[in-house]
Amino acid sequence: MKPSLRLSARFPFALALAVSIGLVAGGVFLAQTLHIAACPLCIAQRMLYLGVAVAALLGLATSPMGLLQRAAALLMAAAAVSGAGVAAWQTYLQRFATETNCSGAMAWWERLIDWAGEHLPLLFYASGLCSDPGWKFLQLSIAEWSLLAFSCLTALACYALLRRRGR
Repeated sequence: MKPSLRLSARFPFALALAVSIGLVAGGVFLAQTLHIAACPLCIAQRMLYLGVAVAALLGLATSPMGLLQRAAALLMAAAAVSGAGVAAWQTYLQRFATETNCSGAMAWWERLIDWAGEHLPLLFYASGLCSDPGWKFLQLSIAEWSLLAFSCLTALACYALLRRRGR
């Protein structure tokens, strides 16, 4: 019997779940050990990673290649694309608009982050400046790494969404 090179229809969801939860845990670990203050845009990205994880869980819980699994892949793609947009905006602020803050008139999403930070501060407390890269690894800020991660998660979600049924 020849082993199949095709991946399971659930594999992209399992990988996205592991990566998303790992990135959230890594962000919390970095914040706690290196005393890095997360900004509202960082917290928004953390929330979107959790959104990818919830969509991935839905994809794992549904029947392979069914309509509900495709809907979960679409939700996963929407969260990943949104996260890439937030990470790209933060990267722009850090590289080109260093004097800009993400404060001022508080937008609805900042009020949501404040509310979440009051209820679950370990995950969602925002006290940093969006234009401050804070910490870099291999010359890239956390926002730039996040942009790369969200781009990979978007590609993974598109793969799950556009995957064809096996014979």
